[in-house]
Amino acid sequence: MKELPLDFHLRHYTNYTNTVVFDTINAVPGLKTSAAFFSFLRANLVLPSSTLNSTTSTPLLDPSSSQTLPPLGPSTLATMSSADDAGDEVLLPPNPLEGVPELITKPLTTEDDKISALKLVADSIAQQRNIAASAIIFNPLILALYIGLMAAISQYLYKDRGDIGVVITTGAGVTMACLVAIRSATGGYLTAAEEMTWKWAQNEDGEDDIIIGSRFGDEIMGAAVLRLERSGNGGAKKKKASGKTGGKGLVRAWTVRVKYRGKGVGTELLEEAVRITREKLGNSAEIGFAAEHANSKKVLPNFFNGIFKKKEARAARALEKVVESMDGKKKK
Repeated sequence: MKELPLDFHLRHYTNYTNTVVFDTINAVPGLKTSAAFFSFLRANLVLPSSTLNSTTSTPLLDPSSSQTLPPLGPSTLATMSSADDAGDEVLLPPNPLEGVPELITKPLTTEDDKISALKLVADSIAQQRNIAASAIIFNPLILALYIGLMAAISQYLYKDRGDIGVVITTGAGVTMACLVAIRSATGGYLTAAEEMTWKWAQNEDGEDDIIIGSRFGDEIMGAAVLRLERSGNGGAKKKKASGKTGGKGLVRAWTVRVKYRGKGVGTELLEEAVRITREKLGNSAEIGFAAEHANSKKVLPNFFNGIFKKKEARAARALEKVVESMDGKKKK
């Protein structure tokens, strides 16, 4: 059999394929189209370049002058800085501490201030009367005696229900009598407060004690009375060397108004007392509470003075802490 050339098969396959495809297309109803229709459709599907830049439904991917952002206005910081440069005032929140006076603790110099401080000390002496009365009333032995007395009155007077009014009236009268007796027993503190005069704040040589006050505005809210006792032996040599004679400082009074207690005012008074003592007598000078300070008088038997002894012990510890703290700061 005679072999056909290779291009024969290719031509035959190509012609066959084209014939089959066109015959198939022409065989389907509705798909009979001509080559001119396809050419027309292809020409109309090519979109112009202006259509691609439309901004109605297609996002703009390339920079365009037709869509530009509006110019940014000046920032808040720039406006504030420009206002400051122009001299305009910037409103700031009000200071909550504005107008609050400063607490000043220092030696008092005017006579009026010293008198106010001594009156404050006298008030602290008078206030001891209430403390002493509480010590009597709440003493366990006194409470037991009172309860026993009321029980005896009830046992003696109460016979039937009609005696309840008599028992209550008698018990109230006995209670009032007990309170009057307590008031009379503690009246010595009022007498001691009245004895607080200007002369009390002077030593035997007529030298005035140093009266320290804590001032809050125009009000003296705390006071301390300091007496300096200079050393007699060897004082001349020390005075020539350092200008300080040595000795000790005695705190003769130390008090704060009731509404300001527990806020550090008393500590500032003690710190000022220690500072003055070391300044006048030297760093080696001792300081402590005087044995006969303003609040040292006791008008009741020792059986009722336990609360006063505790207060004196707390005051002595407070002074020791202040001295230790100030000495520690100097060493550093």
